[in-house]
Amino acid sequence: MTTPQNEAAPHRTPQHPIGSGFGATSTAREVLRGVDLDGALALVTGGYSGLGLETTRALAGAGARVVVPARRPDIAREALDGIDNAEVDEVDLADLDSVREFAERFLATDRTLDIVINNAAVMACPETRVGPGWEAQFATNHLGHYALVNRVWPAIASGARVVSVSSTGHHNSPIRWEDPWFERGYDKWQAYGQAKTANVLFAVHLDALARQSGVRAFALHPGGILTPLQRHLAREEMVAAGWIDEDGNALNPSFKTPEQGAATQVWAATSPRLADAGGVYCEDCDIAETTVEGGPRKGVRSYATDPEQAARLWRLSAELTGVDAFATTG
Repeated sequence: MTTPQNEAAPHRTPQHPIGSGFGATSTAREVLRGVDLDGALALVTGGYSGLGLETTRALAGAGARVVVPARRPDIAREALDGIDNAEVDEVDLADLDSVREFAERFLATDRTLDIVINNAAVMACPETRVGPGWEAQFATNHLGHYALVNRVWPAIASGARVVSVSSTGHHNSPIRWEDPWFERGYDKWQAYGQAKTANVLFAVHLDALARQSGVRAFALHPGGILTPLQRHLAREEMVAAGWIDEDGNALNPSFKTPEQGAATQVWAATSPRLADAGGVYCEDCDIAETTVEGGPRKGVRSYATDPEQAARLWRLSAELTGVDAFATTG
């Protein structure tokens, strides 16, 4: 299953809503109503906390078996206790050797994947370097998932979907081609924004490469939700942003519950309405519109869905990680 990059199909799904019938308040269980996942195998990174946990619950509840690669497997097993269709393995997305070892273990089981949801992330962390000095948010949120999908590619079935959880944070920054590692000064929100833009570009190019094998890819913004993703933010910072009050209670009326926040990624992974679509950014359980600089922080910025930037990022990622399942062979 190898596809030369220069044979990627030119067709792209329009970046416009399709009238899914769901919305911002829909829950993961609601979008799965009537969807039978019996016999399906899903992989959900970080599927034991926050949105990931709700995603695992919903997929397992619809009949899927869910593999949850986790940096803290003991904590993951405790969190998933009672979900019979979930299993845990160990992976640290910031460590490419750990990603390779997980992929080797999984491939040795000879199982095929129907759904991959790249859900795990770090957000707005203090300046942290991993591997050969890479900025941690880009390395974890993007490169770790890039390597993971490419390494498990032989197990991804025709008809499968790969879902990349991005964020409205992608509005903070395009890819900083001249300084992706923030060697000229670190800004935690720009670093998060670059990583989330990378998540969208990854889905754009993966879809272009994989669609002729019957695999489609999507990116999405799950919505604003208070989860452990905010662990690097001081309470004072979240109070100043109007997210919470002094007692930690949510203030922003647009914030979703975790069950609502998990809905868009579950919808992208399973909706029959997307059977012939891919490579698009979704929000509120629908395909989002493209937005412009200076406009509302809603929808997707054009730089995040640019196919040329997506191909450039793929080449850079292949060079950095040393893996590319779609490289020309022979």
